[in-house]
This record gives sequence, structure tokens and C-alpha cells, in this order.
Amino acid sequence: MSEVKGWFVTGTDTGVGKTTIACALVRALRARAVRVAVAKPVASGAKRTAQGLRNDDALELAAAANVDVTATQDYQRINPFCFEPPIAPHIAAADAGVAIDVAALAARIGTNASENDWLVVEGAGGWRVPLDATRDFSDLAVALDLPVVLVVGLRLGCINHALLSAESIAACGLKLAGWIANGIDPGMARQAENVATLTARLGMPPAMLVPHGATVAETAALAEPAIDRLMVGFSTRRTG
Repeated sequence: MSEVKGWFVTGTDTGVGKTTIACALVRALRARAVRVAVAKPVASGAKRTAQGLRNDDALELAAAANVDVTATQDYQRINPFCFEPPIAPHIAAADAGVAIDVAALAARIGTNASENDWLVVEGAGGWRVPLDATRDFSDLAVALDLPVVLVVGLRLGCINHALLSAESIAACGLKLAGWIANGIDPGMARQAENVATLTARLGMPPAMLVPHGATVAETAALAEPAIDRLMVGFSTRRTG
């Protein structure tokens, strides 16, 4: 991919708040007058509209970046592969008879972002969600060659999911720019101790600690200082 700077936002699972966090980062960047391109390369779970299939996550990213996606070609710049059923993307793609070329997709995203200062790409589900029989979102992240932001949904089991994700990110040779602790379970026991364990095991504190029920404005405010933390050492995209 080109030398566009940015982040690949992934999560420890589906439903952990990747879109919320990605949009907050986009808004915080734009508040600094940074020109931001966004991408939701592959999305399953879409609604039919007069303009065609539309995925809510992609629409939220477009709104955060202040991009008008009324025209189909503008929407497809953000979400090139959009499938209607809310199922695993590789199954949705197979059912639709669509093959996802990872290298071509990465090149397309890079070209679309080339006139901007920063690129925020959101995956789907977790780090190793398949795109076809042999490749998954980690392969797309490698092709994009962007540092990774890991959104950790704070709930029982998150330590295991976060550590396995971080290990896989490193094994792929990509830099973990940082992790976000997102309070998705208001009843989680010993949340502070879980965050402390993750801080010790991941070797860094969370760039953001988002409490359950935080508003869009509150999350964007937390994202402002997080941007500086996530940009540290950006010149080193790969770990090896």
C-alpha cells in the first residue's frame, strides 16, 4: 500500500464497540483539522435501500468522516464488499458468488485514501475472521501495512481474547499501536483488576478506558488524548 498513515481497528470479538471507537478516533482527528479517510472493507449484515445495500457501521464511519455516501460509488469507496445476511463474511461472500482479492482490496483502499492525511480502517468481528477459505482480516491488515488498534470489550473472558489477539498481531509482523478498554458489560466483576492485568501483560496501559454508557461526545473527548498515545512510534509499522 502507499505511505498513507493510519490504523487498522480490530476487536477481541464481535460486538465489542469497534465502530464506536473508530468513529471517536475519526472525530478527534478531524477536530485537529486532519483529513481522514475511512474504510469498512467488508461488511455483512446490511439493509436494502433505494441506493442499494447499506451497512450501519459503514454509514457511521462515513458520518464521522463527514463523507456524503448518497451516491453508490461514494459508498463503495468506504465499503467495497457489502452483504445482506448478518453472517460470517466469508460465508456471505461465498453465498453471493463473490471472491475477495485481498491485495486488490488493499490497493483500492490505499488509492481511495491517497488524498487524505490519515486512514482509519475497521475490520469485522475479530482479528482472524475469515474472508475466504484460506485468508482472513489479518491478511488484509498485513497488505495494508498499518499499525493495529485493538478494541477490548471489557467482559468475562476478555483477557484471554485480548492476549491471543495481540500474539497473533505480533506473529503477523504488525505493530500493536495500542488497545482500547471498552466497558460493554456494566455488571463485569473486578473490571479494574482485569484492566490492570491486561496493562501488565500487553506492556502498555489502555489508550482509552471508555465507561459503559459513555455518550458519543464523551467517547470523542476520551479519543482526543488517545490519538497522541496511538501515534507514538508510528514510523515503526512492523515488529520485525
